[in-house]
Amino acid sequence: MLVALAGLATSHPYADARSLGRHADLAVWEPDPERLRVFTDEHPRAVVADSLATLLATRPDGVVLTVPGPRVPGALEAVLETGAPVFVNKPAAATRHQLDMVDRLVTPAADRVMSTSVLRFAPAFTSFKMDAGDVLAVRVTVRHDVGLWSTGYNPWQDTPGEGGGTLVTMGVHGVELLVALLGSDVRLVGAAGSIRAYEGLRSEDTGVLAMRWANGIPGTVEVLGVSDEESYEVVVHRRGGSESVLIEAGAAPAHDLGYEGVIEAFLAMIAGAPSPVPWSQTRAILDVLVSAREAAAPGSSPS
Repeated sequence: MLVALAGLATSHPYADARSLGRHADLAVWEPDPERLRVFTDEHPRAVVADSLATLLATRPDGVVLTVPGPRVPGALEAVLETGAPVFVNKPAAATRHQLDMVDRLVTPAADRVMSTSVLRFAPAFTSFKMDAGDVLAVRVTVRHDVGLWSTGYNPWQDTPGEGGGTLVTMGVHGVELLVALLGSDVRLVGAAGSIRAYEGLRSEDTGVLAMRWANGIPGTVEVLGVSDEESYEVVVHRRGGSESVLIEAGAAPAHDLGYEGVIEAFLAMIAGAPSPVPWSQTRAILDVLVSAREAAAPGSSPS
């Protein structure tokens, strides 16, 4: 089995490759020589392609796509033409234009496209069983530091019109978990962001998204991009009290945070299974995030 990694634009494909390498041969394409060097140092046997077209010409059994947001539609179109299943590292879109283009491409081929936060596959979350019947409200608190962006690292991720900034790139984790629990019939009702610590960011380091499901359940995602720890807490409020689940890295981060789970799901797609994440859910998640980006201006620095 051959799996192609099309782009290394974030840290995720490096983690993906560690899991995939135990099951498949790897091929890779990445235009940035330093990112490519880091990858090939760890995976010296990987086939290195000098272009996306050359990579796809190796006829991979599956493709992990990780390119900057504005390049996703064009690259995804080329990948889908091969007929191979594809895992698009999150988020698949960060602007309304990107989402419209990606939606047109994926809708006819939804069974062989997966795009998701890895947290959906975290064992602590998959074992969390919830009856939505008497839920009053839900909340997710996302703690993931974005201070690295203030140094100029991966500026496209921090740029609202390209990668969506903190509200989108980190907010996706919270919205993903809530849609996985409550379904895709949801809309954004408000969003705000601000810079509380990291001056020089193009987006924000702190934000909040408010949502409402068609059945009336309100939901909130708190995005804390100023944090000494990485964790994700889901809280479900009921009349008699609240239930919560905490997702954090333990002794085995790739397992605990869902990286291994998402690769297992992708390997099942390569074996012929449809995507375990319905495109209707992914599209709803992206619509909430894009709407939040449209509603919330980039944060202003603290006085």
